[in-house]
Amino acid sequence: MNILPLAEWLAAAMLLVAAFFLLVGAVGLVRLPDFFMRIHAPTKASTLGVGGILLASMMVSAAQGRIGFAELLITLFVFVTAPVSANVMAQAALHLRVPTRALAPEDAVPERRPS
Repeated sequence: MNILPLAEWLAAAMLLVAAFFLLVGAVGLVRLPDFFMRIHAPTKASTLGVGGILLASMMVSAAQGRIGFAELLITLFVFVTAPVSANVMAQAALHLRVPTRALAPEDAVPERRPS
């Protein structure tokens, strides 16, 4: 039984899911109002998108009889460095006192009154 067509269809589905996450990350980068929110969207969504692309590549290479060791190393590298770099950028922005978006009244947390 030839498993290559099934692996290609699964890889294509994984590429569509990954493209969705990459699109969400790009839209979040453009649409969110301040720096701290803008670094959150690509860090989370784009990391999942790149991971999905690399997972699809590993599935096709496994179906062809090759171990996707390079893809695995790239995935681990991206999953480790993306949150660390976002944290460093956020700390630098805090140090430089980058302004944040003012909270709208509907965003405010209601005060708790003693009962």
